[in-house]
Amino acid sequence: MSAILCLNAGSSSVKFSLYRYSPDATLLLTGSVSGLTADQQYLTYTSYKSSSEVLESIKNQEIDCPDHDSAFKVFMEHLNSKVGDKRLISFDDIYLACHRIVHGGGNPRPLLITEEVYHELDILSDLAPLHNQRALDIVHSCISRLKGTKNVAFFDSSFHMTIPRHIYTYPIDLDVQKRHQIRKYGFHGLSYAFITRETADYLGVDDGDLNIIALHLGSGASACAILGGKSINTSMGLTPLEGLPGATRSGSIDPSLIFHYHSDSSRMSTASSKDVHLTIAEDILNKRSGWQSITGTTDFGLITKRAVEENDELAKLAFDMFVDRVSMYVGQYWVALQGKAVALVFAGGIGEKGKELRTAVIDKVSCLGFTIDEKLNATASTTSDVVFDLSKKDAKVKTLVVQTDEQLQMAKEVIATRL
Repeated sequence: MSAILCLNAGSSSVKFSLYRYSPDATLLLTGSVSGLTADQQYLTYTSYKSSSEVLESIKNQEIDCPDHDSAFKVFMEHLNSKVGDKRLISFDDIYLACHRIVHGGGNPRPLLITEEVYHELDILSDLAPLHNQRALDIVHSCISRLKGTKNVAFFDSSFHMTIPRHIYTYPIDLDVQKRHQIRKYGFHGLSYAFITRETADYLGVDDGDLNIIALHLGSGASACAILGGKSINTSMGLTPLEGLPGATRSGSIDPSLIFHYHSDSSRMSTASSKDVHLTIAEDILNKRSGWQSITGTTDFGLITKRAVEENDELAKLAFDMFVDRVSMYVGQYWVALQGKAVALVFAGGIGEKGKELRTAVIDKVSCLGFTIDEKLNATASTTSDVVFDLSKKDAKVKTLVVQTDEQLQMAKEVIATRL
């Protein structure tokens, strides 16, 4: 039996899924190691005897696993221990390992990872410092431990290669942009590809006829305008830093703000910004900003609870800021789609679980025809449906929640393209 291993390395976690190489990409197991930047790490793992029968399930088992390579080793050891009486699969059966790579530069499609490709992706790590290097750590682990397995890179930026030139071009020197390959790239592309496919299927239309505004809202958050099944604009840019704020990212800000960050002076001058080096600025905006910098926590669920139930001032500030920025992109992309959007789609950890956030955003953009049934909204996070409709019956435009699955999207692309 041939199998496809799909790996999704985040800044503090690794998700893994194993699928049978078959037309329906049957799920064999799925799991994650989380807390890689915290004091305690946890393993969650479910394997399946059949599509409806669980073979084994572990939830939040405490493990000692300080980094991404160790996380992959834990997964491999756990998989190996099940070869025998409870045989699921052997290492030799893993035909292909698919890796979600956030920044792929201008690559429009998946690439077989060779030594040269690995080096090129390593160079791009500076443009996605929270993710690319982690993913490459897992690639290295796969190459070391799965000798006969092909490794393929799937890029989050590929989905957005359809964005028109006047949108992906920045208003700076064109020669500089060309020389350094500076442009809006956009990210969360695997998620948006999954959302597009599943939403089109749910609505009974071809991908090429689908016009939606999609929101991938998690610790990293973005919005995307999809016209005819293709991305025409997205909130992230050259790096994931542009656009919506995140758990530790600032999102779009006045670029000159960073020069004032460590300044005691009220005037703009070389002297006032001499201590803010480029690497320090990137660290501040990528890792020391976002809603953590306002509330002290990266947990948006906790922020929501404090804002809504406890009326905490700083939590409410962070919540309201995020709602405002998300709503702004919904309005912008409504115009970009010339009012032809058939649905607003919420996805990602916050988008799928945050009923209060969905309510607040829909209230802000209700003038565009969005209305939701609050009873349906309250149950969205408990449903097993991949696509769930929250809309009121008389809503002019649908509001959907999609349980996005980047690993499954990679597996589906492998089978569709016969990699």
